[in-house]
Amino acid sequence: MNPGPTPGNPEDSAPDAWAALRLPVVRAFALGRMAAVMGFQALSVAVGWQLYERTGSAWSLGLVGAFELAPVLLLMLPAGHVADRFPRRNVAMFAHLLLALAALGLALVSARQAPVSFIYLLLMLVGAARAFASPSVATLLPQLLRPEQFANVNAWLSTSFELASISGPAVGGWLIALSGSATGAFVAAAVGQLLFVLMLLRLPARLPARPATTGASDLFAGFTFIRRRPVFLAAITLDLFAVLFGGAVALLPMFAKDILHVGPLGLGWLRAAPALGAMCMALLMTRLPPWRRPGYALLLTVAGFGLATLGFGLSRSMMLSMICLFLTGVFDSISVVIRLTLEQILTPDILRGRVSAIHYVFIGFSNEFGAFESGATAALVGPVLSVAGGGLAALLVVALVGVVWPELARLGPLASLEPLED
Repeated sequence: MNPGPTPGNPEDSAPDAWAALRLPVVRAFALGRMAAVMGFQALSVAVGWQLYERTGSAWSLGLVGAFELAPVLLLMLPAGHVADRFPRRNVAMFAHLLLALAALGLALVSARQAPVSFIYLLLMLVGAARAFASPSVATLLPQLLRPEQFANVNAWLSTSFELASISGPAVGGWLIALSGSATGAFVAAAVGQLLFVLMLLRLPARLPARPATTGASDLFAGFTFIRRRPVFLAAITLDLFAVLFGGAVALLPMFAKDILHVGPLGLGWLRAAPALGAMCMALLMTRLPPWRRPGYALLLTVAGFGLATLGFGLSRSMMLSMICLFLTGVFDSISVVIRLTLEQILTPDILRGRVSAIHYVFIGFSNEFGAFESGATAALVGPVLSVAGGGLAALLVVALVGVVWPELARLGPLASLEPLED
């Protein structure tokens, strides 16, 4: 996918792999976010395990995505607007405090065996917190860094994110297996969010580039910006539909219990496998030269994601399933770094909060509604056909995006792009 360096081209020389970690703000942010992600992953494992244990229903797993997505859709515009008007560090702290509160509520529901409906209500609070967390957290470091630092920083942030995504599900599964209850995993999730809040206090609280207005047109400025940038629109559309159809994570409790027969510990390792693959790829990308054709690489990696998802759906072996999930993480890591760097380079700071909020809805829509879609189709045709069919659909999405937006495949090096002002 990366055709390799061109002799004599300085852009293709190997970068300073450790540059990002020499920056104190990056270290503080990465460590804090690792704690938060570990906690959230433990929460996700605990929610899925608890719901399937109590209901035995694929439909109940699909509803997790729907209840988390609903507040994201409602709060997307105001959350992005807030991130462009107030210090993003402070907005992020508020959002993760809200996540900690939701996790403690889930711990109480688990300890007291409260009705399942309480779980879904608290998942709506989780969705609301994530709606404000995403645009503020994603746009915090770009305020403090130079554009040429974005790619290396994003590769390291992706590495730390995936490391947390590996350990979080494993810790969550271990805590459940240790006590036979999800309560401890939910408490650990709350602690992770509070640690991130403490690390955020070490970062400066800066206002966005200039005050945003309060008119209706300003509220929708992020939509206007993305609509006029076909390459970025193509990139996030590719992610939206590929993950919508190709996501298998929501059904992992079913695969772990009914198909692979590996229990809660196995579920934790299955949840960790994509993150392990993503972390390995992200580490490799810190040492790779810049992509000469990042759009072409994006199309190929999403196709690989679809093939790996198809393989997982058809697997009956724990080892093969782990390998397929590992590969989904490898391909997804490339997609994340390219897409995030593209957004940060093209978007002026005054619009970053609103553009990031819309970007998150594309990602959240694909992940959370994808979970709903997977649960619904699994209830109708079974988990195997649901996942395998989703992998095939992801391949079809790649072909369609390549035809509708041919400029994506022709996209040149990201470092050569400039912020686009309206």
